[in-house]
Amino acid sequence: MGEVTRIMVAVNESSLKGYPHPSISSKGAFEWTINKIVRDNVSSFNLLFLHVQVPDEDGFDDMDSIYASPDDFKRMKQRDRIRGAHLLEYFVNKCHEIGVGCQAWIKQGDPKEVICHEVKRVQPDFLVVGSRGLGPFQKVFVGTVSEFCVKHAECPVITIKRKADETPQDPVDD
Repeated sequence: MGEVTRIMVAVNESSLKGYPHPSISSKGAFEWTINKIVRDNVSSFNLLFLHVQVPDEDGFDDMDSIYASPDDFKRMKQRDRIRGAHLLEYFVNKCHEIGVGCQAWIKQGDPKEVICHEVKRVQPDFLVVGSRGLGPFQKVFVGTVSEFCVKHAECPVITIKRKADETPQDPVDD
């Protein structure tokens, strides 16, 4: 048997359903990878799941929360870690159900920069990222992680667009 192919899959939470649900794009990228690449060759692949949490600039991510002590911020950070763990648990459980090896971890920062940094550090055979398929006007305001990774990641990148029937009313949502 040959060397195992290592596939990094960048995943994030849904902006629609709330935690611990994966975004439509992340779920689609994962399912495409399993159905089109891994198929029945589970022992030939190792999936590497990366979730990048974006720290809120001012530390106040919940408008309805009151922060009165340093412990309040510690609880907020702990809650974010738990949310990220729930997200990764979804993908790890799916891999174990079908018998494909996997690893998962969380980093903080700008997703575009962190994903490219982790690709350089981990050196997967290729990277799979979901894409919302935004139009040029929406890209100006939102920017796209997938386009940045295609241009800057130090490995081949496969972008998987959402299916048309899975696109929410506001395509910026995921």
